[in-house]
Amino acid sequence: MLPANDSTVSGDFNNVTFTADGVTSRFFKKGSKFFINTEGSDGKNHDFEVKYIFGYKPLQQYLVHFPGGRMQVPRLSWDVNKKKWFNQYAGQKIPSHDWLHWTGNAQNWNTMCATCHSTNLHKNYDTKTDTYKTSYSIINVSCESCHGAGQKHLDYIKSSDYKSGDKVTGSFMKLGKISGQLEQINTCAPCHARVSEISPRHIESQEIMDNYIPQIPDTEFFQADGQVKDEDYIYTSFLQSKMYSKGVKCSNCHNPHSIKLKHIDNQTCIQCHIPKKYDTPKHTFHTTESKGSLCVNCHMPGKLYMGNDLRHDHSFRVPRPDLSVKYGTPNACSNCHKDKSEKILADAVIKWYGPNRKYHFADDLIPGSKLDANSEPHLIQLINIKTTPNIIKATAVFYLGSFNTQTSLNTILSCLNHNDAQVRYRALRSLSSFSPNSWIENIGPLLSDKVRAVRIAAADLFVSLPKDQIPSLYTTAFESANIELVSFLHYQTDFSVGNIMLADYYLKIQDYVNAESFYLKGLKKDSQMNYALLNLSSLYNTVGKNDASLKMLQRALKNDPNNERIYYNLALLYNELNNTTAAESAFAKAIALKSQNPRVYYNYGLMLNAKKKFKEAEAVLQKGIAISPDTPDLYYALTFVYIQTGNQTKAQQTAFQLKQLDPNNPNYQELFKNLGLQ
Repeated sequence: MLPANDSTVSGDFNNVTFTADGVTSRFFKKGSKFFINTEGSDGKNHDFEVKYIFGYKPLQQYLVHFPGGRMQVPRLSWDVNKKKWFNQYAGQKIPSHDWLHWTGNAQNWNTMCATCHSTNLHKNYDTKTDTYKTSYSIINVSCESCHGAGQKHLDYIKSSDYKSGDKVTGSFMKLGKISGQLEQINTCAPCHARVSEISPRHIESQEIMDNYIPQIPDTEFFQADGQVKDEDYIYTSFLQSKMYSKGVKCSNCHNPHSIKLKHIDNQTCIQCHIPKKYDTPKHTFHTTESKGSLCVNCHMPGKLYMGNDLRHDHSFRVPRPDLSVKYGTPNACSNCHKDKSEKILADAVIKWYGPNRKYHFADDLIPGSKLDANSEPHLIQLINIKTTPNIIKATAVFYLGSFNTQTSLNTILSCLNHNDAQVRYRALRSLSSFSPNSWIENIGPLLSDKVRAVRIAAADLFVSLPKDQIPSLYTTAFESANIELVSFLHYQTDFSVGNIMLADYYLKIQDYVNAESFYLKGLKKDSQMNYALLNLSSLYNTVGKNDASLKMLQRALKNDPNNERIYYNLALLYNELNNTTAAESAFAKAIALKSQNPRVYYNYGLMLNAKKKFKEAEAVLQKGIAISPDTPDLYYALTFVYIQTGNQTKAQQTAFQLKQLDPNNPNYQELFKNLGLQ
């Protein structure tokens, strides 16, 4: 990052035009200043002055000043090698008001870029005014970014303590020449990982989760087997690898100062791997010096990000075309052999290496990630296998939160004592879908966990509890952890989703004024966030503002007209407003969209029953039972439909099924008695 001038700007600003996805932009100069004439947030073209360049290879971006201390990054970038303008996201026509538009939150330098590209950066975002006063000590990444403040080191060297022989290891310098694996990785990770920063106040710690929450390889951002998909950087991939488990550190391969590999091509790998065994056609089955003979092409497949920036997956996995055949996950072989089917590639591996593949966590992670009826045992196995990387165990326990069973609960609770902070953190997050009675005693001690992110997650669970249900033993610990939680949430509010996280917090504690305020702030940054619209609608309903509640749902429906949850919420609201015709129509739409929510079928069945549409009610409830056969309420409602139609036999049969599911529920005992089932 440098001020824009003739010596720093690589792009062609000689009054050239470039058209991409319906928008024509012009790049030109006025005196010594550089300008881009392109589409603004109002949908019209304007002249925008380039204040800074950002990057030098393989692309260069440009920063534009906006009111409120913002700097925005146009998606039009300069390809340094090909010497031409290009759109980083070709084929995406992004509306001018969209969060992803270059004038929006997603392309904001202060939030999305600055921390990793300058030294000692302070975002200095003011939530109340939605403005920044971002500062840095040095405009670029400098020595101090990795090694710490040089002045602190100098002051110590000049001090009487040092001169008297009272030596401190490292002399207040971070990351010395002889640094361990964890020390190196945790220095590199904050910028070479997809992370959330916890606070502007950093804790001096060897534990990354005291200051950051790294992304796990779940299917939102990664492939089902853990390979990179989105712009996922390095850290999460590397933690999956055998290299990491064997103690390999960043500087074994990379020169941290020149940013280059220490050795070229396979020379990097044969530092450790026996050349005669691996750097030979007998292993690669490709001729020497061909692309297929390069270790990196098979074990570190690359992917283009930002339009032209090739980055390699650092999970160092063995190509598995057999998993591609079975599950559709990508494999390195297909990157070169695009003309061959996955089956042909899988057969080639069998021919070379035999029919059996050595177990890899992907064998369980992929079916586990599907979150279907067969997933739970795969996820539990991942957690129980000792050699499973901790980042994968964290992912497995995250997925387990989708299974509201005693088996999953017991496994998640067992992970609360895991020695890896990411596993403990994800276990806490997964417990939010379980009843507090099942975890309250287990969570209390984690309010005082040694790692900040874990304390925050524990506090977030306790927030949902009424104050009189918080054990007195944990009151003080909760108050302390809750302060860290609120600080963390406020620090995220320059992000659209950060405002929603804080709004959810206020909703939990029934502070409806603040909750509404932050939902609206989040929606101002990203009007497409239906999650926020749905929660805000529920808030308005709670405080008796049903007209406003209805407007939020209608806004959400415009964003996503095929979302069954919106129709379900509309149905409930219309029913509350005594508009049963509209409610019935909304219920029917939710079912037509194949809702998997048993409450949709339960509530719709009750409505049809009340309208004496008994056949329709029976059909809806039976459909619900087919989708969710373990939901007692569906059988309860269906029993009443049969009672009202005088079908005693079916009423008894359905009530008997209900008794098998939930025999001791006090709400059902009168029904059982009346039908002779006691």
